[in-house]
Amino acid sequence: MPGRGAEQTRERRRVLIVCEDSKSARDYFASFDIDPTRAEVVAVGTGMNTDSLVEYAIDRRDKAMKACQPYNEVWAVFDRDSFPPDKYCRAFELARSNSLKVAWANEAFELWYLLHFNYLDTGIGRDAYKGKLKDCGLVYEKADKTTYDQVKDRQPTAIKNARKLERHWNEMGEKFPERQNPSTSIHKLVEFLNELADLGSTG
Repeated sequence: MPGRGAEQTRERRRVLIVCEDSKSARDYFASFDIDPTRAEVVAVGTGMNTDSLVEYAIDRRDKAMKACQPYNEVWAVFDRDSFPPDKYCRAFELARSNSLKVAWANEAFELWYLLHFNYLDTGIGRDAYKGKLKDCGLVYEKADKTTYDQVKDRQPTAIKNARKLERHWNEMGEKFPERQNPSTSIHKLVEFLNELADLGSTG
């Protein structure tokens, strides 16, 4: 059954993913096996953060539209990090008001990798993730382009854990992402990319 937004269609889709960091997230999303004749996925690492990242994504989307090469979807990917709550909140507001989708992690993108191995609903500092990943057997470096392949087989577990974490915050009645530590919506972008990858196998 086709999912939301990645319906089975012969139309070639264009998707822009604008990432906060210039290495880890960009390389991860660029690693999905998507048939280029069915969908073009552009993953960009910017080195920008929160609201400035969203502003960049909006500008790039608008320029593509003016050039008659519009994107079907635009995603902004960013971490909570140590940025002030107002900047983090503004990023969500900007994305919402400009019809952009957001894949976030609080506090760090590495939470998504950790969910491939363990469920976590207790907040930890971003510096602790690397050690926890090492304990799980993943030798992780931001510049390592093999991370996707290392954790790919565990992706269903990560999605399951991310959904469980999402339910946890819903049950807690906490609706604001900046107060949800840890939390992530990266699984939603991953599911979307998997749907795009499936389009190439439908003939």
